[in-house]
Amino acid sequence: QVQLVESGGGLVQTGGSLRLSCVASGRTYDRDTMDWFRQAPGKEREFVARISWNTGATNYADFVKGRFTISKDNYRNTLYLQLSSLEPEDTAVYYCKSVHFGGYESWGQGTQVTVSS
Repeated sequence: QVQLVESGGGLVQTGGSLRLSCVASGRTYDRDTMDWFRQAPGKEREFVARISWNTGATNYADFVKGRFTISKDNYRNTLYLQLSSLEPEDTAVYYCKSVHFGGYESWGQGTQVTVSS
């Protein structure tokens, strides 16, 4: 099994920055990708960014517009999301997800990001 623990959320003003972290423990040998999702109040959870655990290839949701950067530290088994130029519309709970070959997935508990105008 995989356990994921996010941190780094908080309250920030419009235009500010935050760096989210997601520490993974447990099963790692067959990890395919790690993803960030977010869920705003009253909305469905939506994809933010993805990184291949082996190759480092990344892809982003269109709304990111170059403002967010996903990265990883394989040695520390940690996923990051650098958030910049934050807008009130970015207010949400941010979740990380570990996706493994064969279909196994695990989610973290989320970290709250609040952007004030």
